[in-house]
Amino acid sequence: MAYVITESCIKCKYTDCVDVCPVDCFREGPNFLVIDPDECIDCTLCVAECPVEAIFPEDEVPDDQKHFIELNRILSKNPKWTPITEKIDPPSDADEWALVKDKLHLLDKQDV
Repeated sequence: MAYVITESCIKCKYTDCVDVCPVDCFREGPNFLVIDPDECIDCTLCVAECPVEAIFPEDEVPDDQKHFIELNRILSKNPKWTPITEKIDPPSDADEWALVKDKLHLLDKQDV
């Protein structure tokens, strides 16, 4: 079972979670991160590091966020979504987006 990044990460893209990942399973898009389910080893380390509580075990993803399971899988295989292995600065307006709900329409998928 892999972990899944959900809607709260859109336009926030804090990367605290990336720093603790022992297998480098995170992929970075323009305004969102995903976890490659084939690389994730279910270590749970990333969950506590996410300041917007966007990361869930696959079997605990909230019902209204279940579509993110497939989005993580698809986007993690997109060659434009590159591995990210070190923490970077979040977008300058990340704090403003942190509590915004219903951001799926803002997700930049880079022509997936």
